[in-house]
Amino acid sequence: MIHEKLTNDAIELLRLLISIESFSKTEDKTANVINAFLKERGIETHTMKNNVWAFNKHYDKNKPTVLLNSHHDTVLPNSGYTFDPFTPFVKDGILYGLGSNDAGGCLVSLIATFVYFYERTDLKYNFVIAATAEEEISGLDGVELILSDLGDIEFAIVGEPTQMHLATSEKGLMVLDCVAPGKSGHAAREEGENAIYNAMKDIEWFTTFVYPKISDSFGPVKMSVTMIEAGSQHNVVPDLCNYVVDVRVTDVYKNEEILEVIRANVKSEIKPRSVRLKASSIDHSHPIVMAGLELGRTTYGSPTTSDQALIDAPSLKLGPGDSARSHTADEYVKLEEINEGIDLYIQMLEKIVL
Repeated sequence: MIHEKLTNDAIELLRLLISIESFSKTEDKTANVINAFLKERGIETHTMKNNVWAFNKHYDKNKPTVLLNSHHDTVLPNSGYTFDPFTPFVKDGILYGLGSNDAGGCLVSLIATFVYFYERTDLKYNFVIAATAEEEISGLDGVELILSDLGDIEFAIVGEPTQMHLATSEKGLMVLDCVAPGKSGHAAREEGENAIYNAMKDIEWFTTFVYPKISDSFGPVKMSVTMIEAGSQHNVVPDLCNYVVDVRVTDVYKNEEILEVIRANVKSEIKPRSVRLKASSIDHSHPIVMAGLELGRTTYGSPTTSDQALIDAPSLKLGPGDSARSHTADEYVKLEEINEGIDLYIQMLEKIVL
């Protein structure tokens, strides 16, 4: 183990975090633990709501800054758990518990990496570590709340479980609340205008339309109608039909561009819940990507959203663990993955910041 103390400290921190409930918007106790962990190592911290961040000891405003970011909130435990999700335990080199994989292993590995660089005086870059809240619900009081306090970010590493491969692009997300209007009437007579039928015409468009620009990483934009509701009783023609569309935006479109196309082609009223969750990408020639490739990592496009969508700087999604384990029962991360994560983070960054 190359960085044995860093790894051991990271694992102990993760065990403590797992033992504390930290559902989105209620992460105050884990924020306190992270804050205390950094302060115990002589690191000055900053807090806002349930977010904790810190800068390297020899911060220089004239140098560019690298952001290391991951989240400490979790989803509710899956009903299929066969053990207490808040009682961490290790068996056969595997640490089990809620949030161990998503994204506790990533978070503690990034914190360890920050601690490694914290005292260095020979850096070409500054570092800022940000342990943030509300990622699982894309909340307003997470990383977005503190971005202006983190300085001018040159690039970011966003800790999410990628098996330490390089997620160089990520789909954006828009959830659309749609209302197809009609006119009520008695179902027995030829009266009214059926809002369901009007919705069906627009839904047909959503299911068949193909956007002309195709992403090399993700293929076409994907639109899925996921919920529908209409009608009050069997003999009344409904005057409204509400439905929801899940739109996964690729890196070749802005959310606003997609929204403009939709509104030009359907008659329903379209209200996006948010246009904040943008598709993101980082050029494969970027130094941090090149550093990962030199260490044998591979690149891919991530279909899932993260706080990467809110960071207005080149960013790479990268971390120990496996996305397939996220939000599953009996969640776990391998101890060797945390060790490898810390080692690879440090090796990649040393190629750039020294």
